[in-house]
Amino acid sequence: MVTLLALGAALSYGVADFLGGLVTRHSSTFKALLWCVPAGLAVLFVSALLTGRVPTTASLAWGFAAGIAGGAGLMTFYRALARGPMSAVAPVSALASALLPIGVGVARGERLDPTVLSGVLLCLVAIGLVSMEKSDGPSERSRNRFDNGPLMAVVSGVGFGLFFIMVKAAGTDGGLWPLVAARAGNLSIVAIALAVVLARGGAPGTGVSGRRLIGLAVLSGTLDASANALYYLAANSGLLSLAAVLTSLYPAITVLLARIAFSERLRAVQRLGLALAATGVTLVTVG
Repeated sequence: MVTLLALGAALSYGVADFLGGLVTRHSSTFKALLWCVPAGLAVLFVSALLTGRVPTTASLAWGFAAGIAGGAGLMTFYRALARGPMSAVAPVSALASALLPIGVGVARGERLDPTVLSGVLLCLVAIGLVSMEKSDGPSERSRNRFDNGPLMAVVSGVGFGLFFIMVKAAGTDGGLWPLVAARAGNLSIVAIALAVVLARGGAPGTGVSGRRLIGLAVLSGTLDASANALYYLAANSGLLSLAAVLTSLYPAITVLLARIAFSERLRAVQRLGLALAATGVTLVTVG
């Protein structure tokens, strides 16, 4: 069950990221997030109400903290892409987000049988290979040695990894309410960051306008919220390490969609990554 749920989360995350990318091509990251995050919050709030469960203070606290970490990771990831190159940023971030939960899972005594472990290791390699893209050109430079692409990629991956860990720590006692709290945390950190940008005289960029673009933003937020729910169920029905690794395969979905929609040619390293991902998932499934 954990395998199916985690792969469902990867599929939803991958499609959500693809749609979010379409929106940000015509808008800014901040403006897109201000549509996507509230849409996901609304979906999760209604879903939590329908479950009829009562939230607990501890689960809400873990959820909100997870949302802060995930929101910070997302914004740091976009910052890392600005510092580039993408060929280094994407795989570093994806691997960091998978390795951190694995370390925590192992520290808590999680053990995988040899077949599943082999599949997990193949998936880790696949995450890095599939995420690799060619740099579109010289990246923005910074005189601050702490504000560079690879380092910021690690920071973003840590944020995503902490989200995975904290969502599991929230437990299932509160139903889906921890995810509602996580979305509230996402919205809070985005709003704070936007306020800081505006206070410094920065421009938030072009807004999301038109029914098509707004629809894509809302759909992206809805799918992202669905992915949160699927991962939440996966992590709480099995091993944290396994759920996190399989969920972190989402870049493969985004890459495939880009290939289909824009006729983008897959690089040899990405084709190898997809093959390894398929092999790894097969080993995990039969293990």
